[in-house]
Amino acid sequence: MAITLADLETGQEIGRSSIDLTRLDLVKYAGASGDFNPIHWNETFARGVDLLGVIAHGMFTMGSAVQLVTDWIGDPAAVIDYQTRFTRPVVVADTTAQPGQAGAVIEVVGVVGKVDPDNSTARIDLTVSADGQKVLVKAQAVVRIW
Repeated sequence: MAITLADLETGQEIGRSSIDLTRLDLVKYAGASGDFNPIHWNETFARGVDLLGVIAHGMFTMGSAVQLVTDWIGDPAAVIDYQTRFTRPVVVADTTAQPGQAGAVIEVVGVVGKVDPDNSTARIDLTVSADGQKVLVKAQAVVRIW
């Protein structure tokens, strides 16, 4: 069933998700993005620059969070704008010796922030947190709904 603007109201939750991250995910993302900064894979280096440990790429976190919206709307091309501010890094523990164990978990909740019938769009506000702390703020995706 297709989502229509009439189905939406401000404050309505569109869904929630938990995203398990491992250091292997970070290595795969580094290969895909070309971002091989050692803060994303080398514990000693990350701590040497005053981080709490290896951290997820900001764009990886941002992209993972918007997946909730694309799954809900059913068409990634419907997302016509997406922006956020990065507030905290996502520290990813080394769980290599514990297969299947997440090194970090990102929690995402999506809520309709605004419905704009004149432009056939809805703004979806995302709350994105890890370890009980918001890691993205003002995470907002605008989707076109026909």
